[in-house]
Amino acid sequence: MSASLPALPEIVAACQALRLGVSASELHGGLCGWLCGGGEDSPQWLRRVLVDDDLPMPAEGDPLDGLRRASLAQLEDRDFGFALLLPGAEASLEARSAALFDWCRGFVGAFGLAAGAAPPLSEEGNEALADLVQLARATAEPDGDEEDEAAYAEIEEFVRVAALLLHGDCALAPRHRRSLN
Repeated sequence: MSASLPALPEIVAACQALRLGVSASELHGGLCGWLCGGGEDSPQWLRRVLVDDDLPMPAEGDPLDGLRRASLAQLEDRDFGFALLLPGAEASLEARSAALFDWCRGFVGAFGLAAGAAPPLSEEGNEALADLVQLARATAEPDGDEEDEAAYAEIEEFVRVAALLLHGDCALAPRHRRSLN
């Protein structure tokens, strides 16, 4: 089993303490987009993902450092133990949907920073990225029913799998090619 992400309230508090201007879910999406796009795993990830060299580096043991470590471990997990940092079922569907769309916005932006203009994507990777871009543009609806709950669960699972696919295309595949040469 892969590493667990820090609790959402810990990351919310860390974002507020640093006055980041992004939600905890968007920050996690950005971190994952950076890593999936082939960005380096570094204590300086916060500066890279948010494109702000004035941000401090998270200290070892800090919740933001734990977020980086757990996210990388989950992306590398052969049992597909990757999870998105989102509110739980106790939150309203609107709040969970908004957080999921925030996660996608963070992911798409940082993925582009790390992967560049022409990432080495498979056909499935191109389709997944295009779908994530569409989700990043979405806004949450105030009301929902059981069908909307089911749709949310499907979309969340799609996003999780899409991130793993893009990680495979842009981070794992180049690493394997280098090891073969």
